[in-house]
Amino acid sequence: MMEQPEVAVEVSGVGKVFKLPLEKRTSIKELFVHFFRRAKGYELQQALQDITFDVRKGEFLGIVGRNGSGKSTLLKIIAGIYQPTKGSVKVNGKLVPFIELGVGFNPELTGRENVYLNGALLGFSEKEIAAKYSEIVEFAELDQFMDQKLKNYSSGMQVRLAFSMAIRADADILLIDEVLAVGDAAFQRKCFEYFRNLKRDKKTVIFISHDMNAIREYCDRTIMIEDSRITAEGETYRVAMEYTKLFTEDKNKTVGSKIDHETEKRWGDGAIRYIKTIAKPKKLKDEKTLEIIAQAQAYENVETPIFGFSVKNSAGEYLLGTNTKIKGVKTKNVKPGDRINIHWTIPNIFADGKYYVNPAVERADGITECDWVEEAEEFSVFKEERTPYNITPDIKVVVD
Repeated sequence: MMEQPEVAVEVSGVGKVFKLPLEKRTSIKELFVHFFRRAKGYELQQALQDITFDVRKGEFLGIVGRNGSGKSTLLKIIAGIYQPTKGSVKVNGKLVPFIELGVGFNPELTGRENVYLNGALLGFSEKEIAAKYSEIVEFAELDQFMDQKLKNYSSGMQVRLAFSMAIRADADILLIDEVLAVGDAAFQRKCFEYFRNLKRDKKTVIFISHDMNAIREYCDRTIMIEDSRITAEGETYRVAMEYTKLFTEDKNKTVGSKIDHETEKRWGDGAIRYIKTIAKPKKLKDEKTLEIIAQAQAYENVETPIFGFSVKNSAGEYLLGTNTKIKGVKTKNVKPGDRINIHWTIPNIFADGKYYVNPAVERADGITECDWVEEAEEFSVFKEERTPYNITPDIKVVVD
């Protein structure tokens, strides 16, 4: 019998209620004038209800949900910043939260001085920070600005420095809240590479994001929180689908959709729609690569859409997938009538059997699906010589 992986984080029946005062007194004068008058009381806000799950050591767990659903509150409870109203959290190992980057920075100090100040808050000695200083500055790409005061930095520069500091912390468990939503495209690529290293090194990570591309790429398992409760849990691709459907359904109620919803195998707002998907060659005998060609039609103006795909087997298990954002391919804006061709090339690492291609296209926000087609194309594999399966496929993409 195989030994079960040790649990890194155990969340049991956690609930959180905030008391919101009905009457606010924001100045000393108000407190003095109304000192003998009884306050009007509080309104109770239920942020979380009966949240229960485990995170195994080495697992990359995603948490998704709409704004206000309770995701960040949950992360702060796990980090020990908030205490739960009900339930308990047990953490086995050293935990570092990436929740509010830059906390502890002093705007009146230089970038260099803030590195040493923040390093001390992270538990490093002055000697240890001095040894890490060059790689911190190199990652943040701020070498020529380190002797300027932090208040003169742009918000993007401050985030780059804060992130470069935070990733130096030695931790068993990382809590990450939307850090990929900050910085320019080049910095985000560095973040993606850092995430790949975390996954490769089997670090335990709890990751909150609205970017379903990143969730699908990195998370082994995902939880969705809606109205303060867990409403979906399990395989990342399926939970990500449920999450994106929330926004598609909301939009369809107000503006309608160009996508035919008679089947659950296709959904989206229809601004861009796939009209053809080809996986070739159909029979992969002794072939070393698989080519996926997808053609899409634009019906509305869409700025820098994100094109992607996934492949699943005949049992419905998702095997791999990626998109143009993760691959660092910047797409052009499209207008009604434009046709877009996307060519994906994948090493043939598949075992013998039948597989399905699921193309998808999203708006630049990484949340709003324009079109997602389940099982748009199928292909079969039969090979006499197989490529080793324990490699990460080097997927190439061309968009024209």
